[in-house]
Amino acid sequence: MTRVAISDDAHAAVQLAVDALRRGQVVAYPTDTLYGLAVNPANGDAVSRLFALKGRPLDKAIPLIAADLDQVRDWTTMTPLAERLAASFWPGPLTLVVATRRVVDPRVLGDGGTVAIRVPDQGVARTLAAAAGCPITSTSANASGQPPTPNPDGVARTLPAVDVLVDDGVTTGGVASTIVDATGTQPILVRAGAIAWERVLESLGPASTPVVS
Repeated sequence: MTRVAISDDAHAAVQLAVDALRRGQVVAYPTDTLYGLAVNPANGDAVSRLFALKGRPLDKAIPLIAADLDQVRDWTTMTPLAERLAASFWPGPLTLVVATRRVVDPRVLGDGGTVAIRVPDQGVARTLAAAAGCPITSTSANASGQPPTPNPDGVARTLPAVDVLVDDGVTTGGVASTIVDATGTQPILVRAGAIAWERVLESLGPASTPVVS
């Protein structure tokens, strides 16, 4: 593992991480909640390495993080509902399930060619996705079945096979992002998380008819 601190040289740290992503390697990095694991979702070999490193079941889709709304629009089909939720909560810990427009490894996708994606409220994560030129995976930096961590020391200890660890200190932690299916006209709660479901509904006004999966 190569561990590089943002506090030493942020530009060099991001460049090292991007170079690793382009080689198909796995990068651990901070988000606005916990540390995540990044690979290029279109690189099948990298996705295979990610699943093996985590011991993640192959039937579990992988969420993505994007640099900004433009990058999300370039890679997915944003419904009017998704656009409204993005305007209310991005950047932030709300993940939207939408249809993908780009070819990515099918193991990243959910049912019907959908992808779970968000723009985080964390500059390092957004910069990494921008520099990589694509959304990056954001599955939590832990072995499957183990608790995720906000601490880079925890990542280094439990996942020593990670190729590059971008160390930006301890993140805010807490629960993971809220996941909402926004492929249709009404929101569907997929996973409760950092943003209360009631806040999601309030942002849409009284006309919203919620569905909980």
